[in-house]
Amino acid sequence: MKRFFFICIIAFASCTESDEQSKYLRWVGDSEFNPKIDSGDFELCNSENLVRQYFHFDRGLGYKGGKKELRKIYAEAYKQPVDVDQSGMIRIRFIVNCKGETGRFRMISSDLNYKAQTFDKKITDQLLRITQSLNGWDIHSMNEIPQDYYQYLIFKIEHGDIIELMP
Repeated sequence: MKRFFFICIIAFASCTESDEQSKYLRWVGDSEFNPKIDSGDFELCNSENLVRQYFHFDRGLGYKGGKKELRKIYAEAYKQPVDVDQSGMIRIRFIVNCKGETGRFRMISSDLNYKAQTFDKKITDQLLRITQSLNGWDIHSMNEIPQDYYQYLIFKIEHGDIIELMP
């Protein structure tokens, strides 16, 4: 029995890696700092391993004024390019730190059948600029400690115009 226990401990220890040795991110989609695209001014309040995902909070979209306010902001600031006739979905994902500041913006896009698609910069540059300028994100806490968390916005685009903002 002791021998079996000893073998199990050795097998378990050889199968695990420390976080420093792992070449994989903690969660699919985690956004590591990339000096080529991320501002050095944005700082997390807690450890990289403590950035919360959407499912850690039972709150909806945490923006001052809610989705109604976000729709208003994009309706006023986004200008539909007249010479671009693209449709699909664009997701912008980013981190909100414990001070309500945002950073590490990442964008993916697809056509309406969820196949990868690259949108014209006349659309994506506007959406990214507007999203980066948003000030009003909620500060989420766990056990009364403010947390860093991921947030995302998805834009459904038809013929270059925003027809829906999710979540």
